[in-house]
Amino acid sequence: MKETWLFLNSGSCSPAYNMACDEALLNWQSEGGLAPVIRFYSWSPATLSIGYFQRVNEEINMEAVKNKGVGFVRRPTGGRAVLHEDELTYSVIVSEDHPNMPKSVTEAYRVISEGVLQGFRELGLDAYFSVPATTKDKESLKSPRSSVCFDAPSWYELVVEGKKVAGSAQTRQKGVILQHGAILLDVNEDKLFDLFKFDSSSHRHKLQKDFKNKAITINELLGRKITLEEAIQAFKIGFSKGLDINLEPLQLTSAQHEEIARIQRERYEKNEWNYLR
Repeated sequence: MKETWLFLNSGSCSPAYNMACDEALLNWQSEGGLAPVIRFYSWSPATLSIGYFQRVNEEINMEAVKNKGVGFVRRPTGGRAVLHEDELTYSVIVSEDHPNMPKSVTEAYRVISEGVLQGFRELGLDAYFSVPATTKDKESLKSPRSSVCFDAPSWYELVVEGKKVAGSAQTRQKGVILQHGAILLDVNEDKLFDLFKFDSSSHRHKLQKDFKNKAITINELLGRKITLEEAIQAFKIGFSKGLDINLEPLQLTSAQHEEIARIQRERYEKNEWNYLR
C-alpha cells in the first residue's frame, strides 16, 4: 500500500511568502500535524535567493538587483544564489525519522531527488545523478569557484548530457528535512551574472562562459518552450513515481495562512534577516 503525502501548488508568490510558507510547513511537520509535503511554486517578481551562509556585501551586486526590479531573499537552506525566473521551484518537507529517509544528508538528497529525476524522464529527458568522480571533484564542492548555484553540479544533483539541470539545497531543523530546488525552464545568463560581484570583467567573462558549458535548461534540451503547467504535471508524476507515493491536495486553513503571514513579516521581509551576513 502506497503512503499518501500532501501536495501544495502555491502558484506565483512573493519571495518572502515563499520562504515563510516553507518554514511554516517545516514547523507544522515538526509538531506532528502534517503528513510529508511536496510543494511547487514560482516567484513574483523574479527573485535572487541566496544561501543561508552567503555574504551579501562580498558577493551580491545589490544595485543591479534593485535596478532590474529583482526580488531578494535569504533562504533558510545553504547552497549558492539562484535567480528564480523561468523555472519551477519545489520543496519537500518530511520528518528525519521517516522510515524511507536516510540519516546521511547526501543519501537523503538522493532519495528525495529521485522524484526530480523521474520528472525529467516524464518529459523524455535522460537525466541522471551527478556523483563526483575524483578527489579533486569532491574537494571542489567544498570550495565553489563562484556564488552562482548552477556553476557546477554537487552530489546527487540532476544532470542531462553532462550539464546541470536542477539545483537543490537542504536544511534539517526541529527533526525535519526541508529540501527545495530550482528546475530551470529557461535562463537569462547576462541578467543572472549582472547580479554578482566579480574581481574583474575578465573573471566574470570566464565564469559566465564556464556556466554556459556546465548548466542547461529544459527548453534548450527539448528544443521548444514548455509551459509551467507542463512542468508541474511532469514533476508531480515524477515525485509520485520516484518516491512511490500517492499525492493528495493540501488545503491551508485561514489560521495557517495567518501563521505564514506572521513568519513573512517577522523574518523574510526584514533586512536583519536578508542582510544577516
